[in-house]
Amino acid sequence: MAGHVNMMDDVLISQLPPDILKSSLRALVSQNSAAQKIFVEHVRVLLKASLPAYASPSELFGDKPCYAQFLASIRCLFTSKMAIESFPYIPLAHAQWHPNDPLFSALKQACGDIVQAIQALKETRPKSTEELRERLLSLSNAISNCESYCLSNSLHFPFARAQLQVVDALQLIFPDAHLRQHHFNRVTNATGTMDVNVDGSTYDILEHIQLGPLKVPRILNGLWQLSSPAWGTASLDKQHTDFEQLIRVGFVATDMADHYGDAELVYGAFRNQLAPEISSKVIACSKWCVFGPPAKPVTHQFVLSAVMERSRRLGGRVELLQFHWYDYNAKDYLRILVELVKITKTHPHLVSAIGLCNFDSQHTEEACQHLLQETNEIGIVSNQIQYSLIDTRPSIKMEAVCQKFGIKLLTYGSFCGGFLSDKWLNVNAPNVYSEQAQLTPSQRKYFDMINNWGSWDDFQALLRALRRVATKHNVDIANVATRWVLDRPSVGAVIAGTRAGISNNSLSNLKTFSLTLDAEDTKQLNGYALGTNRAQMLYNQIGDCGNEYRQ
Repeated sequence: MAGHVNMMDDVLISQLPPDILKSSLRALVSQNSAAQKIFVEHVRVLLKASLPAYASPSELFGDKPCYAQFLASIRCLFTSKMAIESFPYIPLAHAQWHPNDPLFSALKQACGDIVQAIQALKETRPKSTEELRERLLSLSNAISNCESYCLSNSLHFPFARAQLQVVDALQLIFPDAHLRQHHFNRVTNATGTMDVNVDGSTYDILEHIQLGPLKVPRILNGLWQLSSPAWGTASLDKQHTDFEQLIRVGFVATDMADHYGDAELVYGAFRNQLAPEISSKVIACSKWCVFGPPAKPVTHQFVLSAVMERSRRLGGRVELLQFHWYDYNAKDYLRILVELVKITKTHPHLVSAIGLCNFDSQHTEEACQHLLQETNEIGIVSNQIQYSLIDTRPSIKMEAVCQKFGIKLLTYGSFCGGFLSDKWLNVNAPNVYSEQAQLTPSQRKYFDMINNWGSWDDFQALLRALRRVATKHNVDIANVATRWVLDRPSVGAVIAGTRAGISNNSLSNLKTFSLTLDAEDTKQLNGYALGTNRAQMLYNQIGDCGNEYRQ
């Protein structure tokens, strides 16, 4: 039956308006992993058969510029896992522009394209061929040439993030590569460091917890949004400005991961330009995520190399390294955890504390018992999981395990991708796959969670309850949702997604710490979150914490 398309479906596909066709395709590939693989492979075959034609600078940036269409064709290459093939096409313009020029906006977007193309390359762990070395070096040199051109013509350099990412790929794949030194640097004070001070008046408002040796605010900045330009693209300058604002109000802990695009590189570049007395207060929480069988035997050196890679990308110590494992039946993860805990003692300049990421209750307990047996200490300070008024699965077993072993929960999804806010009160359910909805990947993800939890009418009832509590305490709905999670047993901190350089909710998030839910508030919210056996229903439907990432 290969190649057969139902005749009526064929007519439908050929006649549908583009926006409906795109929406339908998004729905298909998001709900069917087999269809997603077929879709990408089919696209790859067609693209390989008709690679884009090279365009000269005069064509790209001339009287009738075509760089927008050209960039779109490049995106199709690297997003369909043809990263290496996309490199020769990436244009770096030598042309005059000004900050409000459409060309400058396109170049900033092209910078994000390079970041994503290199990230796609790194995640495939390619062979270190001479052809790949030459292509990466050529791209690196082109970026450096563009930087020199910008400096000599007093132009803003738009490729700073791309520069960090390309250099990192070369260091990762070709450690012996000779790289040209780049000159890009943020505007700093005379000592060459950023002059950022923590605002004592707001810092005192924050609540803190202890994670092993770390004193951490109970709201962390989350950089998942740097995984994709779907949340928007910002320059390194704008990202650093937002990080400065977060530190000023006391949000000094930031969560990222090895696969969150260039998050570690961006944050490391920022942290290492801070004055020493400020950078010593900054807490970098990253992750080592193993999504498949390791390519090498699990030895001490294998684990140490993974830690060193995170430290290298951050340009210094990882204060909290969180570990994710793909398959509990493959017990190497227990040995890895033992080695990680030992490395915090033998290499404290590389990593301070160890946590888990998306571990379920049974295997969190198994890991703690194994560490006690092998090292005479728990050694794990946290587990990062999803927890919100919508997803209350941790209340079934996880909270009890954490209390037993003294582990704190770092929770994501506590805002449900922004759905737990006034913006969504008294509005109809969105069509999450349509162009017009303009939803982010996180909103699509958490919309599914809402549907698992209840109907959109049920969700509206919860938002109305949150609004009543928020009005009573003169805060926002998001503050109430956050406060409820923070008040749950064993919850240490909530991770607030940060669209660095695009939006900043630090002042709004501060209001969470001025809010105390009384018994009436808590009882009312518990009725929506935990009542009618919702937690057990989700647990039965999805599984324990993190199970959705192992199905």
